[in-house]
Amino acid sequence: MLLERDEYVEQRFFYKAFLERLDDGYSSQDILYAMKSEVLSTVKLPMAIDYLLAEIKLRGTMAGAMAVMKHYFSPFQTFVVKESEKEGGRFDFKTALRILERLAGYLAETPTPQGVFFYQLETVSRNRLGYDESLAAIAADPVYDEDWKYWINVILRRQIGSIDLATLIYVRSEYYRERAEEEPAERVLFGQREGRIGWASRGRDPAFLFSALNRHLGYPKVPRPAHIHEEENQIPMLKRRISLLESRITLLEEQLKGGINLERFYVREEDK
Repeated sequence: MLLERDEYVEQRFFYKAFLERLDDGYSSQDILYAMKSEVLSTVKLPMAIDYLLAEIKLRGTMAGAMAVMKHYFSPFQTFVVKESEKEGGRFDFKTALRILERLAGYLAETPTPQGVFFYQLETVSRNRLGYDESLAAIAADPVYDEDWKYWINVILRRQIGSIDLATLIYVRSEYYRERAEEEPAERVLFGQREGRIGWASRGRDPAFLFSALNRHLGYPKVPRPAHIHEEENQIPMLKRRISLLESRITLLEEQLKGGINLERFYVREEDK
């Protein structure tokens, strides 16, 4: 089940502000601590930020906390953040924030399963995140019903490497049903226009398919990663590693002094 519109509006603001403040040189801990007071108190995001902040202090990452809050963050959101937090990976955290910001903006409007699916799949394809784990995360998204989940998790996951993506979309569309000699047994998942674009894009690079869907149907475009020189990318990477080392050293020092104080990770009664 999707969240209420206000949640996605605040999520979009959260991801956008997080990115801007990272660019200004603030640490993730400082950003989360400040934004807990900025987002609306009538939504559930402040409580989620509390948990993210505790995870950042303890482990230096956010994906673990997002995975626990399955009722709030979708598996795809968690997957994107987890991929961006992998050490040595080419997919960076700022790109993940841009992706999540645009997705939250689309979910705050009038999202369709088709639009969400194409956005998620293009995200995976453009950033080379791998299809096996990513398709499992996509299929678990609350925007999809059981027919969609089965098609993504079983049919698409099994055939995407051997059958053209545009063809897979075309044969599950209204456009194919109108042209078929016999009534297809499977449920139609895509409309006539998606099917027509799929039919016209067969045998081509999937990037052309996604571009046509963006142009003709107005589906959200996936932010492209900024081209950063290796020298420019070293400073943020070193800052992140230093932050992780500081967290680990603090925990080791507490352990040597008699044990880790877990009280600072608890949510106080007055903060609820």
